[in-house]
Amino acid sequence: MELNYEEFVAARGPALQRLARGLLRNPSDAEDVVQDVLAKALLKWNRISAADDPIAYVNHMLVNESTSFWRRTARREDPRAPEDLPVSAAADATQRFLDRDALLAAVRTLPTKQRSVVALRYLDEMDDERIADILDMTTGAVRVNASRGLATLRAAMKLPATV
Repeated sequence: MELNYEEFVAARGPALQRLARGLLRNPSDAEDVVQDVLAKALLKWNRISAADDPIAYVNHMLVNESTSFWRRTARREDPRAPEDLPVSAAADATQRFLDRDALLAAVRTLPTKQRSVVALRYLDEMDDERIADILDMTTGAVRVNASRGLATLRAAMKLPATV
């Protein structure tokens, strides 16, 4: 049975947005990348819908496009430490939202592979084998990148190693 493009976008759009926000520094850049990927997917929809796993196919496109976007803009960006990033605009935001902003800032400092693995594992709730397939790496490499990424995040958030 062939998938309908509109139904796919309606069902997977929010997950693609979450994944892109985990991979890119700026939420508006994440939206742009998702739109670019969906436009490219529409042009190739016959091939994508006939694939064994259309979701993995589009996720792979998103990871690749996010990496390309980051590489294009990395030369123009002024990398800043997380403490230099703007604080949440809402003065009355609860600690939960402040913690989330700090965590997202820390995630954005991770190297590309670690950031991709952490985003796929925790934002899209994928298992190691699926992540390995999407990122074209071994499951061992996925586990290593996840472990190193989480260790970096624990240190940035000043959490004990057992959390």
